[in-house]
Amino acid sequence: MGSYQKSKNLCASLLAILWLIPGSAAAYSGTVVDASTCKPIPGAFVTLGNTVVRTSQDGRFQIDGEGTVLGLRAYGYGRSEIPVGDLKDNETLPLAPFRPRALYLSAYGVANMRLRESALDLIGKTDLNAVVIDVKNERGRIAYQTDVPLAAEDGAQKNVTIKHIRRLIDALHKAGIYVIARIVVFKDNILALAKPGWAVRTASGAIWKDREGIAWTDPFVKQVWDYNLDIAAAAAGDGFDEIQFDYVRFPEAKGLIFSEPNTEKNRIAAISGFLAAARKRLVPYNVFLSADIFGYVIWNRNDTGIGQSLKELARNVDYLSPMLYPSGFQYGIPGYPNPVRHPRQVVYLSLRKAEERTGLPAVRFRPWLQAFRDYAFGGQPFEGAEIAAQIDAAQTFGADGWMLWNSRNVYTSAGLPPKSGKGMDGHGGVPNRGGVGTEICSRNVAEDVAPRAQ
Repeated sequence: MGSYQKSKNLCASLLAILWLIPGSAAAYSGTVVDASTCKPIPGAFVTLGNTVVRTSQDGRFQIDGEGTVLGLRAYGYGRSEIPVGDLKDNETLPLAPFRPRALYLSAYGVANMRLRESALDLIGKTDLNAVVIDVKNERGRIAYQTDVPLAAEDGAQKNVTIKHIRRLIDALHKAGIYVIARIVVFKDNILALAKPGWAVRTASGAIWKDREGIAWTDPFVKQVWDYNLDIAAAAAGDGFDEIQFDYVRFPEAKGLIFSEPNTEKNRIAAISGFLAAARKRLVPYNVFLSADIFGYVIWNRNDTGIGQSLKELARNVDYLSPMLYPSGFQYGIPGYPNPVRHPRQVVYLSLRKAEERTGLPAVRFRPWLQAFRDYAFGGQPFEGAEIAAQIDAAQTFGADGWMLWNSRNVYTSAGLPPKSGKGMDGHGGVPNRGGVGTEICSRNVAEDVAPRAQ
């Protein structure tokens, strides 16, 4: 054998070894398909370490990077993680369709046995399949111990309510429940008082507090970004399926002082910049990213004075979650001056307006719905009829599910759809590799996917 052939064989052997060593730089390719139809999923996210690619129109991908796990997710689907040692060349990888239908549980609600068991019982009896849990709340308290140094330093973890977060998430996953981490970003009394140089100020120089007596941090301060991104990364590492940022905005009060000029351009750049940094930071975790926004942001052409620009927000998150509580539309919407009398129209028309303004498909929106007594138009209860009307609006629109908000964490089955029988491994779940549809799609995907061009 000649020296050229020996060198060629040696290179081939080394390449094969590198391919098989988990964590080493390697290239992988395949096709991501819908587990129920075996049709390709265009635009799916494929991650490997810090590298992320999107699938082509025919569902195909090729990715080069370092890591031990290949992550998959797509809008309107669950997420999946596959050890690279289990991958075959050009393998067909299924994702199951999934639309979260969630209840909100505060850090205290999820830790309170009565409230938690009541919520889980409701999930078992209705079509609910997800929970939103406070990781960091409006006062800046973090619900459980993390490895974030500043969280220990500023006192945010002084009174934890969740003792074993991974046990909790594992138990929820085993029950077929999708778990969303709610992280309140710039409304943070604990951090603002611990780091006064990072706080929003009044014109006189005092630390400003809102009508609830809570101080806010300055959205221009990058150290505030880093702190919240560290908390988000820790939550993603603990197993949450999605990171949801709330109060990712400027306070709406006038005359406040920040570290940069308070212009609309600067506000939008700060909020979209934070979310862009979050998307980059969370790549290795293969989690979905969402942001809560004011309902009026959908209807206003400016940033509503808080830095939330609909189109800019959409560039940096997977899902936009407008708070479409009829009670929150104190000025009504066009054609509906008293929104609490028309909950279905408020939700549906707001979502249609968001779709129209952004050009995004309906699956990129997942609204918050009102499950609490009205506070702005006479105090009427919001019960079965009103909840059902809002849910019907979201589902008719085609949203990526919906979420119910009640700060007291008290919910009933009134207005909720009955159990559909779709669990984590069905058309509403997050399959593992080898789950629903894998064998069928592996055999039949050739019928739906054109051959790769040579």
